[in-house]
Amino acid sequence: MIWRLIESFNDNLPLLLLLAIGLAFAAGGLPPMLERRRRRSIEGALPGFVEALSDGVGAGLGLQEVMSDQSQNQPGTFGALLREALSKSHVTSFDASLASFATSTRSSQVQRVIQLIQTAVEQNSPLQSVLYDLANDYQRLNDLIDKREKDLSGLVMTIVLFICIGLPGLLAVLIGLFAPPSAGYQIDSIATTFSVFFGAASAVAVAICGRMLGRMRAMLWWVPFWTMISMALFNGALLMIGG
Repeated sequence: MIWRLIESFNDNLPLLLLLAIGLAFAAGGLPPMLERRRRRSIEGALPGFVEALSDGVGAGLGLQEVMSDQSQNQPGTFGALLREALSKSHVTSFDASLASFATSTRSSQVQRVIQLIQTAVEQNSPLQSVLYDLANDYQRLNDLIDKREKDLSGLVMTIVLFICIGLPGLLAVLIGLFAPPSAGYQIDSIATTFSVFFGAASAVAVAICGRMLGRMRAMLWWVPFWTMISMALFNGALLMIGG
C-alpha cells in the first residue's frame, strides 16, 4: 500500500512540484520565526534592564556606569549585544555605542527606548523618573503582546489544522468508505476538484491566520507547504481507504 501511494504521487506532476516548492518555502519560513523569537527575548528583557538603570541612577551613579554594570548581569542575547556595543565605547562615544546596540537588536522597542534615554539626557530631564516610567510602560506593553499572542495562537492553530488536515481527511474517509474507486465508482474528476479546492482553502486559511497574528509576510512562506499537506493528505487517504 505504501509503494502504491508513492507511485500515485509520481503520476501527479503538479503535486510533486508543489511538494518541492512547499519544502523549499518552509525552509525559507524558518528564519523569520527564529528572528522573531530572538527579538521577543530581547524585548522581554528590556523592562527589567530599564528598571535596573532607574535604580542605579537613583542611587547616584552615572548612566554609563550603571549600564556597564548591568551589561554584565544581563543574560542571553540582550546582554551579549549590550556588552559588545559598550566594549567599543572607548574608541567611539557612549552615544554611538548605544545607537550601535539599538541597531544590532533590530527591535523597534529597544531603539525607541534608547532614543528616549538619549533625549532625556540631552534635555536634562529627571532621568530616574523617565527610566521608571519607561520600564512600567514597556512591561505593560509586553504583557499585552504576550497575552494577544497566547490568545490567538490556539485559534490560529485550530483553523490551520481543521482546514488543512481535518476537512480533507474527513472527506477522503467519507468518499473512500461510501464511493470507493475499488468498487467501480468513477470519481477521478471529483477527487481532482476536491484536491484543488482543499489546496486553495488551505492557502487562504494560512494567509488569514498570518493576518490575524500580524505576521502576514512571515506566514506567506508556509502557504505552499500547507497547500501541499492538504492535497497530499486528501489524495493519500482516498487511495488508502478507497483503493
